[in-house]
Amino acid sequence: MSRILVTGSADGLGRAAATTLLAQGHDVVLHARNKERAAGLDGLAGRGRIVVGDFTEPDAVRRIADELNDSEPLDAVIHNAGVWSGRPVMPVNIVAPFLLTALVRAPRRLVYLSSSSHFGGRPVLDGVDWRGETAGSYDDSKLYVTALAAAVARLRPGVLSNAVDPGWVPTKMGGPGAPDDLELGHRTQEWLAGSDDPQALTSGGYWYHGERTQPHDATHDEAFQDRLLQTLAEETGVAL
Repeated sequence: MSRILVTGSADGLGRAAATTLLAQGHDVVLHARNKERAAGLDGLAGRGRIVVGDFTEPDAVRRIADELNDSEPLDAVIHNAGVWSGRPVMPVNIVAPFLLTALVRAPRRLVYLSSSSHFGGRPVLDGVDWRGETAGSYDDSKLYVTALAAAVARLRPGVLSNAVDPGWVPTKMGGPGAPDDLELGHRTQEWLAGSDDPQALTSGGYWYHGERTQPHDATHDEAFQDRLLQTLAEETGVAL
């Protein structure tokens, strides 16, 4: 069994994935953005450690990374935490995953939550508000994190790095009218994080409900990947 961090595991797809992985016998590290939300994990806390920190605050992400590096090594990270509106998009959806990827001692598997909305993203980095003082584009943020997954697969050949589109599912973020299957929405990331199935032991993929599909053309554009990593390194002061 593996030691797996699931970010944003207080509710929605993150909680569903953490619940399933715990039931399978994995050692799951849970994450909540504040103490109040962490208290809502009491039902799972007896079977998993909790790290607390708001991903809108880079210093909180750094503190979590230090805490994780001071404990048992992780085998996998599911970068699930994400926002669509109401909170700063770029810090949560791309800066935090980048920082954790750069700072946490390299797990063997990394899974990044993308979205079909990434097809509407623009491979443009000029003028992006990485600090989230303006709303930012959700579509752009999901293109960036999908490209980050592909860049990690290219630059860290010993790591299995993949992106997953969970579908538009009826979570708090997706809304009650979302048409996709909630159960299927969390199975692929669990499989990529913990399965020994030969297909799960591949890297550089973009997955939807267990099937590897084609992402936005910019995802595998190495020049765009390099610009993205350089820009994030300059913004955060941390290189991948």
